[in-house]
Amino acid sequence: MSGSGVGEEIGVQGARSRAVGVLRVRGRAVAVALLPAAAAVVLLAGGATGRLTGGSWDAARWIVTGLAVLVLLCAAAVAVVIARARPALSPTVEIAERSAPDLYRLVRDLAERLDVPAPSAIALTPDCDSWLEDRTHPAHAPVDAPNGLSGTGAGTGTRHAPGSPNGTAVGPGRHRIPAAPVLVIGSPFLWWMRVAELRAVLAPVVAGTGPASHPDIAAARRFVRGLDAAAALSGRPGLGLIRRAAFAVVGRTARLMLRACGEHAALMERGVATAASERAQSVDYGLRIAAQEQVGLAYAGWDRLLTRVALPAWRMGRWPSRLDVGVVSALTELSRRDRLADGFTSRLGERPACDLLEEPGAVDEAASLLAARLFHGGPAAAGPDWSPVDWQQYPEEVVDRKWRTEAARLHRVLDDMGVRPSARPGESAADPSAARVLGPTLDRVMDHLAGRGEEAGDALAAGISAEVAREEAAAVPSLPAPAPIAGTAGDALAFRGTDPLPLPLLPLLPPRTGRELLADHVTAMVCCAAVDTAGAAPGLDWLDGPALLMGGKRRTDLAGGVLSLVEDGDVEPLRTWLASTGVRSEKPVRLV
Repeated sequence: MSGSGVGEEIGVQGARSRAVGVLRVRGRAVAVALLPAAAAVVLLAGGATGRLTGGSWDAARWIVTGLAVLVLLCAAAVAVVIARARPALSPTVEIAERSAPDLYRLVRDLAERLDVPAPSAIALTPDCDSWLEDRTHPAHAPVDAPNGLSGTGAGTGTRHAPGSPNGTAVGPGRHRIPAAPVLVIGSPFLWWMRVAELRAVLAPVVAGTGPASHPDIAAARRFVRGLDAAAALSGRPGLGLIRRAAFAVVGRTARLMLRACGEHAALMERGVATAASERAQSVDYGLRIAAQEQVGLAYAGWDRLLTRVALPAWRMGRWPSRLDVGVVSALTELSRRDRLADGFTSRLGERPACDLLEEPGAVDEAASLLAARLFHGGPAAAGPDWSPVDWQQYPEEVVDRKWRTEAARLHRVLDDMGVRPSARPGESAADPSAARVLGPTLDRVMDHLAGRGEEAGDALAAGISAEVAREEAAAVPSLPAPAPIAGTAGDALAFRGTDPLPLPLLPLLPPRTGRELLADHVTAMVCCAAVDTAGAAPGLDWLDGPALLMGGKRRTDLAGGVLSLVEDGDVEPLRTWLASTGVRSEKPVRLV
């Protein structure tokens, strides 16, 4: 046996032994529940044979029998809840085989090379990760689900029994339950990686279907998922007092068993990962090293794209509809700036993995909308206050609008605070007609903060924070059930797994402080003045988000002057920057 075969066997045996340890916890729980019943049987048998008779034995017999019945009823209720509790389902975009036949073929061929069962289906997640997800619970099976990877086609309507060639089992009603786990792929990988790199990255993931098919490991995983789902039931909204109390008891019991089997479960998964990794060494091992470098690079660019580029758009009710296309631009820019990533862009001439999809644009749009829901909490469909934006329109429709919206909010807060507008030389700020003519100017902001930065800044920051909180509270969207995106190929794409979860599920950044908001708003005011009086333009930097362009080049030296004004009340650095760029601070700007 080869070294990799020995390592795989050791991993599988270790996972099996730990799975048995998990199942022993279940067996002990059953034994504890049956212990009073066993005592009752002994007492009843003793009474029937005439050996355990008398007043005290009769009383003990009734007490223990009643206790046994009560414990059995409670144990049965807990077991039913654990068995029927719906395990957590990762929010994904389902990909039917007819919308990505080449991708399904790649994964199927990979499973054949690894000599493991093929995954039952493929789904995408808007994150830089890939994994296998068991969806054998009846609640996870969609009505008329498409056939799996090893099926003969999609949408045939044929129902199969467990162990059938297409890897699906028939559940209650018209549900078909996949017998193999679903392969979940990070959508950024499809756009940044080449086909060979994607195959190398997926090899150890797909290899995990082998250990997953072992009966002991599968049973242990089902048990742990059931415990985890039962432990979370008491936190569901909308429960009455009685149901909440009952679920609290079940939750405590489930958490107790989770603690008892937690170490076994963790070591079992480690053994499964070891076995899968050892088996995958036979497939593209040399390429896997380079592909793993691309995973790290993709994660870095994806994080910057979400936090710096997508988040400002989401906050104003727009969602970039081509995030995965944007990650290619972001990573290309990162490769240009970072010498450690130099040379990675030379691979872009090879076939990208997104070519394995029939409609890459529709898939990208679906993944982009799901990303907005998970990381920001937006609705499941586009609407008047939640509309998509293309990258070409991003500078005008997001960046410029963001600046002018924040500048308008800044002046509204100044109005509420009773701050008078700055006057032109020779005019009085108390003159209402002068104020009307002058309009919102940058001078008004600088004059208010100059010389008394901490006191004036704290008050202005508090006012802006309150205004932002009111606007966000008024703009909380309803979250309808996920649905296919308009414009996609029928039901070839659909959302799964988001409806019962609180959104945003994975907020990107903590709430901004008042000072951070104040600095953002002052920066927006300066940018508006630069656009209106100095010929500047809004722009997009793929790694840093909204950018100010002057003379076609991005200006990165504005932050220092703004921070000096906001934090210290020192206006001179900002005035020096304005003078050097030709921005007129006394001129009114256009607001929204």
